[in-house]
Amino acid sequence: MGVLGALEARRGHLFPWVPVLLALGIGAYFALPTEPSAAMLAALAGGGAVLLLAAWKGPERWGPVLIALALVAFGVVLAAGRTQMVAAPKLDYRYYGVVEGRVVALDRSMSDAPRITLDQVWLERVPAHRTPERVRVSLHGAAGITDPAPGTRIAMMAHLSPPSAPAEPGGFDFRRHAWFERLGAVGYARSPAVALDPPEGGLTLVVQRARMALSGTLRARIPGDQGAFAAAILTGDRSAISRASLQALRDSNLAHLLAISGLHMGLLTGVVFGVLRFGFALIPPLALRLPTKKLAAIGALAAGAVYLALSGGNVATERAYVMVAVVLVAVLANRRALTLRAVAVAALIILAMAPESLTQAGFQMSFAATTALIAIFGALREWPQDRWRPPRWLNGVLVVVISSGVAGFATAPFGAAHFNQMSQYGLLANVISVPLMGLLVIPAAVAAACLAPFGLAGLALEPMRWGIAWILGVANWVAGLEGAVWPVVTPGPAVLPMIALGALWVILWSGRARLAGLVPILLALVLWVQTERPALLIAESGGLVGALGPEGRALSKPGGDGFVAGSWLENDGDRVTQEMAFARPGLAGERGLQVAEVAGERFILITGRGWADKVAPACAEGWVIVPQNVRDAPEGCRLLDQGALARSGTLAVYPGPDGPRLVPTRPERGSRPWTR
Repeated sequence: MGVLGALEARRGHLFPWVPVLLALGIGAYFALPTEPSAAMLAALAGGGAVLLLAAWKGPERWGPVLIALALVAFGVVLAAGRTQMVAAPKLDYRYYGVVEGRVVALDRSMSDAPRITLDQVWLERVPAHRTPERVRVSLHGAAGITDPAPGTRIAMMAHLSPPSAPAEPGGFDFRRHAWFERLGAVGYARSPAVALDPPEGGLTLVVQRARMALSGTLRARIPGDQGAFAAAILTGDRSAISRASLQALRDSNLAHLLAISGLHMGLLTGVVFGVLRFGFALIPPLALRLPTKKLAAIGALAAGAVYLALSGGNVATERAYVMVAVVLVAVLANRRALTLRAVAVAALIILAMAPESLTQAGFQMSFAATTALIAIFGALREWPQDRWRPPRWLNGVLVVVISSGVAGFATAPFGAAHFNQMSQYGLLANVISVPLMGLLVIPAAVAAACLAPFGLAGLALEPMRWGIAWILGVANWVAGLEGAVWPVVTPGPAVLPMIALGALWVILWSGRARLAGLVPILLALVLWVQTERPALLIAESGGLVGALGPEGRALSKPGGDGFVAGSWLENDGDRVTQEMAFARPGLAGERGLQVAEVAGERFILITGRGWADKVAPACAEGWVIVPQNVRDAPEGCRLLDQGALARSGTLAVYPGPDGPRLVPTRPERGSRPWTR
């Protein structure tokens, strides 16, 4: 049977491939080195329409192939349209001066400082048409406002800069993330922030204030990290949880419990759905005359909408609500809710609303887990009756173990690639923690919401605290076990797409041909194991260099450029501090004149006083790296000064047969809207 025959045999079961093909087009768009022209996009849109018409009018056997090509073309056009739709001004230089704006979001920075996002921005001496739509500022001032209510207009003296380029070629591109957030500048303020106007009205801001008030109430009623955890899972406010607890949750693979995603939304709507059905069943006149199952679904849908609003409505929560809504609408339509078709509908809606979600870890991990769980439990439902089945009393335990194992296995490659670590005991931590979320923490939260109008919320908050205390205790215990975390090197750009497509083929296809999906998965794992890290990395600032040595990457200084240094070490799969990496062998010389060698050529970093006098002699020995602008370099000097590095971005240096090969973060040709 040929390809066309196989597709024809699968007719009626091909819908789950629709979001996959659309995602291929979206992924192709983000992989392009340059922005496609308007003519190219018009050709793709027109070509897609022609292909759909041909599929409708032409030979039936060719229909699936033509539709597939059209969906890929539409994916490119959809992503390009979204890119233009969110376009907003961004700074292209460093700014220091008055920053004024309206508070729309609050969180905490990596340095644990309060951080605010402002819209309706006004910058001193910056024309309105060049002023960013949104800016984000970390507040390092000792006084002034640190937790303004959403809607408050504030002002401060702040340092701002454009969203930063990747820390190395192929690294996480914060510029692209900021583009889709309409975030045109980021920075910090050391002087106090002052309030100019009281909080404004508007439904969105009122909900935001209610959300922050609820977070504050929870933290007041439940002290410490337990209250911060409660605030995180109910309002999305993770600003109060300590860094130690956050790291323990990450190391034990329980950090997903903090993010309001499919687990929380599913548990909450599931509890509401179950309580409403049980409540209707207790009233015989209602149970006999009304479609109580559908009424319970409507109530759960409404509860999920309220939860979405109170949680801040971030992308992960919106995605979770769409998935839950698809399931509940299936209940209203008398269809089976948990099917691969329902997951495909949810993915299609999310990709249509926000194509950039495809590049985010949350999208990849949530759909990987959901798809794998439905596929596995679908296969278990078809388990032959005459084969061994576990006793009924063991079913609940097996469901928890299988769910945690399948979800962990499905999300492991994506989590490892994005966060550079794998938790060795993550399955254990999830098996003994996640059931408590469903059986105690979330039901107690629902009960607290119902009892709050009567002043009795404390009756439910205390059991909720017990459950959270257990989860945090498990996280700290598991994270403290020897070898709890395996560091993982960042894979190449082709690895995750190959794993995803291979796994989807195994799940969505049928028969022995599905085993072909194992080939790209195995090939991707081989490529991952053979990932080549740069022999030398040179920061865009010119002040930091990292050379691979016998003990790992050695850094040229123990502090400064901390974000870049941390990113390099994480991408190496190296769990050491910058200070520890500075103490390693790998760079010859002393501070002020440090030397690394790649493919027989020397790279000399010159810093400190008297740097200008060292440039000429160093030029005769090899490549020269200087975190300054050099005006009078000798002719023929291979110079990487501040100006050259500003144009190239961070440089990765690999050994090659003809000498060192330099790969810039900002290539000379090609640009995207977020890189200009």
